[in-house]
Amino acid sequence: MDDIELLIEKLQAIAQTGKHYSKDVFDRERYDQLEDVSKQLITKLVKNSSQKQLDIFFDADTGYVTPKVDVRAATFKDDKILLVREKSSGEWSIPGGWGDIGYSATDIAVKETFEEAGITVKPKRMIAIKDMQKNHYPKKNLNYVYKLFFECIPTEDDIHSGVETSDVKYFTLEEALKLNLSLARNMPDDFKRAFACHKADNWETYFD
Repeated sequence: MDDIELLIEKLQAIAQTGKHYSKDVFDRERYDQLEDVSKQLITKLVKNSSQKQLDIFFDADTGYVTPKVDVRAATFKDDKILLVREKSSGEWSIPGGWGDIGYSATDIAVKETFEEAGITVKPKRMIAIKDMQKNHYPKKNLNYVYKLFFECIPTEDDIHSGVETSDVKYFTLEEALKLNLSLARNMPDDFKRAFACHKADNWETYFD
């Protein structure tokens, strides 16, 4: 399934990039046809897919297609990691979210932690940068994604849930691995690496 999704992603990227750069009306028509074929393929992959789902699968951006960036802030206190519980699913995750225009990656780590856990944090170092596809995260759409993990330090103690979260707590590694985790956001390997980074005097950023 992952290989099929990746091939469809590539088809969509070729179509979208081609439509952006092509000046020839006939070439643009062919790229439109290619995009239509990729959408037909996803309807075969996802049964009963609606137009709304297709809009999610195929990003509305124009121009050269590049990966999206998901930023996660692994915040530690007393050798425990800060996690939030998502209202939508009841699953636990490291605070984070999509990169936004006008914000650096560390700005996103700070912003998302404040919005989801109610505290301000200070990014310390990068733990890892991972290709979501290569690392076999469960995916909710066909966007190609890079995941960035930062180790952060809390600058205050008053944690509380936000608009999209129902609970906020610190956990040991053993406790975290027993939770109902949001695997699309973070997998057990991410927690193990985050704790290893936190305990290390010197850390070499992991990358694929």
